[in-house]
Amino acid sequence: MPDVENTILNAKDKLPNVTPTPPSQQMPQSSAQALKQRLEWGEVAFTILDVRDRAAFNASRIMGAMTMPMEEIPQRALDSLEPRREIYVYGDSDEQSAQAASQLRGAGFGNVSELKGGLAAWKAIGGPTEGNAETGYDASSAEYNVKARLDKHAQVTSKNV
Repeated sequence: MPDVENTILNAKDKLPNVTPTPPSQQMPQSSAQALKQRLEWGEVAFTILDVRDRAAFNASRIMGAMTMPMEEIPQRALDSLEPRREIYVYGDSDEQSAQAASQLRGAGFGNVSELKGGLAAWKAIGGPTEGNAETGYDASSAEYNVKARLDKHAQVTSKNV
């Protein structure tokens, strides 16, 4: 029986080397890779804010990101987010991300991180995205016509065949 106990103890000693550890916690500035690691780990207790204009957001965004244009910060954030919520913010540039993060911090949000490199950095590491540009679908006002949408679908389908 002592051999079995020794085997179990030896196995337990080796477990810390094979047990995965969660990614590091949120910092004032984060890389796309750090955010992706948190998502892959299964941490979903944070919000990703896209502070670009609506057209840019509709075209392409980090999957699951919430739109909040610069001119609506911080009031919209105060109305819709818990101040203790962890937030990752990105814009058209690192400067825009920093400005949005500063506004959020000034409004009382203590866990705000600027996503360095924004959407381009996210795409560069293969992070999941969504939006019109990602699907090839253009939701212009002409697209509200059912015939126009069916014609567009036929064009896209014929290109993919």
